[in-house]
Amino acid sequence: MDYKFVKKIIIGLLAVCFLFVGVGCSSSDSLLPVESEADDQGVQIGLSIDSLVIERWTKERDLFVAKAQELGAEVNVQNANGVVEEQIKQLEYFIDKKVDVIVVIAIDDEALVDVLSKAKKEGIKVIAYDRLVRNANVDLYISIDNEKVGELMAKSIVGQIGKEGTIIQIKGSPTDYNVQMVQEGFEKVINTTDIVIDEAVYSDNWVAENGFITTDKYLSKGKVPDAIMCGNDNLAAHAIKSLLEHRLAGKVCVVGQDADLEACQRIVEGTQYMTVYKPVENLAKEAAIMAVDMANDVPLELKETLNDGKNEVPYKKLDPIAVTKYNMDEVITDKYHQRNEIYLNVEK
Repeated sequence: MDYKFVKKIIIGLLAVCFLFVGVGCSSSDSLLPVESEADDQGVQIGLSIDSLVIERWTKERDLFVAKAQELGAEVNVQNANGVVEEQIKQLEYFIDKKVDVIVVIAIDDEALVDVLSKAKKEGIKVIAYDRLVRNANVDLYISIDNEKVGELMAKSIVGQIGKEGTIIQIKGSPTDYNVQMVQEGFEKVINTTDIVIDEAVYSDNWVAENGFITTDKYLSKGKVPDAIMCGNDNLAAHAIKSLLEHRLAGKVCVVGQDADLEACQRIVEGTQYMTVYKPVENLAKEAAIMAVDMANDVPLELKETLNDGKNEVPYKKLDPIAVTKYNMDEVITDKYHQRNEIYLNVEK
């Protein structure tokens, strides 16, 4: 065997191997900065949520994040747990991180004005999700038609008790501007009847136990309302708990909103008459699409605006639907909640 020839072959193969290794290292080194640069250029969205105690916010968070990621954006989610000071800190954090868009489910409809104004000065787009932040001149307000929510609640009550009777109202947080809009829609219908609102209270921070406390105090006076209008389904759950203790569940017309699973269960069981379904799947996905568009400077092309107290802000609204046991299957079953869950406690 010619060892010199073999030696040349080995040396040649080693040279080729080193060449490939060198090219591989060179390629890797050149790619790293490119990947880092691409990451820096991706759309960054900060999502600040009031609280995850209310069932719908968890669902909408997941839908929003999934859609935004599908569109190539990254979402930083912060939960303020109902504390407005904490939400302000979270928004400050988003500003420091220089996110492209802030999406906020506001705890207080006025307390966030300064921090959101600061965000806008830094060139960050701001979306008020579901709840308007007053006087903040946000870039977009996207929500359900809250005035129509109030109208649907009132029409359901009138349909059940007629145009005469006594009702009590357990409204939501006074710092949530949606509560005012719902009330305007509610009164628009009720004021055309002889129905009397015998008592009306607010529930600070949407504390659900106020539903029980208010109802129980009223019933303890020896009074029985014909209907109870509740600001959401959590409040309705606690109002019905009091009615159950007084053996009046199913005898008083109770309405709420959000189409929570337990509310849908109560409706088919007969203790809650109606809830308002908000197409939150569409709301969350639409908000994600618009957030990414705004980050990329795509025009919104919205014709409708809403006055926030000082400014006309672009307004995207979706229509709510009144849900009773009569249209539960049409609107909710196997679309928003599963049949076996809705009818868990009843035979259909």
